Amino acid sequence: MREVRIRDTLSGELRMLEPTGEVGIYACGPTVYSRIHIGNARPFVVFSLLARFLRSEGRGVKLVINVTDINDKIYTAAEAAGQPSAAYAAEMTRAYVEDTGRLGLGRPDAEPLATETVDGIVALIAELVESDHAYESGGDVYFRVRSFDGYGKLSNRRPEDMDQGEEAGSATLKESPLDFALWKATKPGEDTSWDSPWGRGRPAWHIECSVMAERELGASFAIHGGGSDLVFPHHENEIAQSESAGRPFARVWMHNGMIETGAAKMSKSEGNIFQLKAALDRYGPETVVAYLISGHYRQPLAFGEEQMEQAGAQVERLKNFFREHPVGEESGEGPLSQRRGGSFGPSPDSSSAGSRLNAFRDALADDFNTPRAMAEAFELVSEANREELPGAPEALREMLWLVGLDSVADVEDAADADAESLMREREEARAAKDFARADELRGRLAELGWEVRDSAEGPRLVAKGAV
Repeated sequence: MREVRIRDTLSGELRMLEPTGEVGIYACGPTVYSRIHIGNARPFVVFSLLARFLRSEGRGVKLVINVTDINDKIYTAAEAAGQPSAAYAAEMTRAYVEDTGRLGLGRPDAEPLATETVDGIVALIAELVESDHAYESGGDVYFRVRSFDGYGKLSNRRPEDMDQGEEAGSATLKESPLDFALWKATKPGEDTSWDSPWGRGRPAWHIECSVMAERELGASFAIHGGGSDLVFPHHENEIAQSESAGRPFARVWMHNGMIETGAAKMSKSEGNIFQLKAALDRYGPETVVAYLISGHYRQPLAFGEEQMEQAGAQVERLKNFFREHPVGEESGEGPLSQRRGGSFGPSPDSSSAGSRLNAFRDALADDFNTPRAMAEAFELVSEANREELPGAPEALREMLWLVGLDSVADVEDAADADAESLMREREEARAAKDFARADELRGRLAELGWEVRDSAEGPRLVAKGAV
């Protein structure tokens, strides 16, 4: 079992995950006020694949990705759509599950909803009020930031430099501008509310994750993750809430960089949204996943046509390899190492394929370095294309399974009879040196979604683009 190290945002250091026990991972999911964009998909992909890798290394893992279905933005969006906010949030939650499901990575072990956690939220807020870390004001409840000495340790900000943002509550009700809302009294136009000791209202944003993480993973767990835009105020406030209530909370904080268009973070407020659904429809799941793992998770990732074309070209290169080097019959679902009851069969000393696979896994164990891992995969492709390399297709498929791309190894559907007939006509035209006719037939094949590829065994049809 490899040592797995993750860069911890809190300490700034590479932290080794404990070698025994279940790895609890809590990643902040979307606020469902619209369909998610491709930037929202990055943490879903990163943490789903991290969980997959840890399981393949023999670790027990529980992955939790929440859904925020109570929020000011949901009220605003639902009103604009002419729907009750609960129905609108449920519709957008279904869309989120549908869109992320198309990525082919499976579902998290738990996907708690804020609306299903209100009882626990009220209980934690009551604890904080009882210990003077929080106070009621005008039906709202606020966290008293100055009561927590460690405030700012995650984001390395001084309190006077902090702006709590739109979720902070009403400034006229707060003791200090630094304080942030835990509970909000019902306001005109809000059509959902719950009972509490402070009157009817609903949870503010930050408190829900403290409660959901503890409910699913316990008071202390291995990894808390999410986008780097959540470091402050969301994750800073989670730490304050949970630690003030005596919970140790997360041992490692893991944050992914933002998706950027130009120099701007992708966000609805910037008007540069590209929905995940649109990306999947346009480029296909394999290209979207390949794009999202193309950069190190901690770094920003540029998004545009050029980047998606590069990802598509990488997918096509991998598919071309498997067209020429089909996976053996022993391959099936999941990695070879799991099916063989241990590590990959060939040792690094006896097999170049095995050596590359081990290097691939080492890269993932080193702060989940997917670009370095994929470099090993493409080195294996190059080596196997130069000379026969036993075990290469199986090793490559295992690599790609670890990063959610193993579907590229699947055998494509055979061309239909009409396409095969056109190919034969084209070859007859070429043999007769009627190149204009041959080019016409190639164009007709392209319209049907096929291209002719010449090989030592003769011409054959492959799906055009294949992304």
